[in-house]
Amino acid sequence: MTQHYSRRKLISKAITTVTGFTVGNLFLQNLSDANAATNSSKEVWIVEFSPASVRTGRIRLPKIIKSEAQWQAQLPLASFYVTRQEGTERPYSGKYLNVHDAGIFRCICCNTALFDSQTKFESGTGWPSFYQPIAEENITQTKDRSLFMTRTAVSCTRCDAHLCRVFDDGPKPTGRRFCMNSVALNFTPHA
Repeated sequence: MTQHYSRRKLISKAITTVTGFTVGNLFLQNLSDANAATNSSKEVWIVEFSPASVRTGRIRLPKIIKSEAQWQAQLPLASFYVTRQEGTERPYSGKYLNVHDAGIFRCICCNTALFDSQTKFESGTGWPSFYQPIAEENITQTKDRSLFMTRTAVSCTRCDAHLCRVFDDGPKPTGRRFCMNSVALNFTPHA
């Protein structure tokens, strides 16, 4: 009788556990869908710039929300990996490492202005480095606790593309080093 009762109890607990996981996953999926719907109507403030890097003003725009499949269709594979999956390109491999022309570096995903070439410097790290963004409003900084350390990740305010990390070992006047991934950028030379 005890063995029969234990088996019944075990089966009952297994069914409860499976049901709990299923209901929990459905709840999380519905919550995720609700958050996506909420975020799709979210607006953000960014600063726009002319092709000559002249600030033209702050503008309120809808946040760009796309599915993973839509980003994959839009972006080259390396850009998708870095911007949507928070990857990092290999040092000394980026096409903008040695670009020193006057212009604006923009988000590859949504074309938001991110960095002016006048703030680019040689950091010796193998990644294009800048000491400040073109406008603080155009980037979002968050704590990144991956790889058993705390760093600051930088993303595009408009589309949440992962861009780089920022460190406190840069030159004056800011002391910051935005260590960029070239594949997260498009460069627009001054007109």
